[in-house]
Amino acid sequence: MTAPVTLAGRRSREAAVARDKQAWLDLFAEDAVVEDPIGPSHFDPEGKGHRGKEAIAKFFDMAIAPSRLEFHFDKTYVCGDEEANTGHIVIVSSGYRVIAEGVFTYRVDADGKIAALRAYWELEKAAASAQPV
Repeated sequence: MTAPVTLAGRRSREAAVARDKQAWLDLFAEDAVVEDPIGPSHFDPEGKGHRGKEAIAKFFDMAIAPSRLEFHFDKTYVCGDEEANTGHIVIVSSGYRVIAEGVFTYRVDADGKIAALRAYWELEKAAASAQPV
C-alpha cells in the first residue's frame, strides 16, 4: 500500500506539471505552509513561507502557473507522515531553463492532506544554471 504522504506528493507534482491550480490546492490542508525555496526569495521576500490556502494560491500563480516543470528525484525516504526526496527540478520560465538541485519534502496531516511542502535548494546555484531555451 502506498503511504498517504507518497500519494499526496505524487499528486502534487502531477498537478504542478499539469498547471492544474485547483487540483493542486485541493491537496493542501487549510493551514498548510509552502516554503519553496526555504528562506527569503523573490517569491517570499521575508522567508516565512506561504501559509494558508490563499497564500498558497498566490504562490501557485507566481511560481507554477508561468512555468513548465519536470521533477527528477533520485531517492525517496518515507518516515511516518513525512517524505524527503533528493534530486532536481527543471524549471522553464521566461525563456530560460533552470535546474534546482536539492531536497524536497512533504508532510501530511491525519486526513492525508499536505500540511507542509518544503524545498531546500540554493537560489544562487539555480540561477547559475540558467540557459536560454
